[in-house]
Amino acid sequence: MSLSVPRGLLRPRDVIDHIHDITPDFLAERGLRGLLLDLDNTLIPYGSYEERADVMRWAADLRRADTRLYLLSNATGKRARFWVDKLGFEGVGMAGKPNPRAFHRALASLDLPARQVGMVGDQLFTDVLGGNLAGMYTVLVRPLAVNALPHTRAARKLERAVLKRYGHDWRP
Repeated sequence: MSLSVPRGLLRPRDVIDHIHDITPDFLAERGLRGLLLDLDNTLIPYGSYEERADVMRWAADLRRADTRLYLLSNATGKRARFWVDKLGFEGVGMAGKPNPRAFHRALASLDLPARQVGMVGDQLFTDVLGGNLAGMYTVLVRPLAVNALPHTRAARKLERAVLKRYGHDWRP
């Protein structure tokens, strides 16, 4: 099976195990001043409404270091609003990733150029593809939970095949 998307657009700049690997030093080394963050399976396990004190502290630490944060999620608007209120920074649900328009709107909200913003997410075909199309620095994070949605399971199989071509043995 051949993908019509050029391979480079599916290649993340960094592959990490957890968002806690992103520190002010990590960002400074890459020239990043802001982050667009996916919600489900990146910051919070899919479908969970349980507060994560570690994620709240991580986000607060980045904001204290003058990192601009924005939640860019395909989750429902209601779910995204719940987490935006908890996390204390702006964002939207039903973003329509990987459509670059969603990324450009988020970049405008951060008031930063794409080259200074990282897109952090757990999916190649939404987060990495959209971030790369928008000219951002892309970071793929290992999913926090196994998602039982059929389309996500199918996407995970394709992701593993793509990442294997880039030398990553990726198992959620």
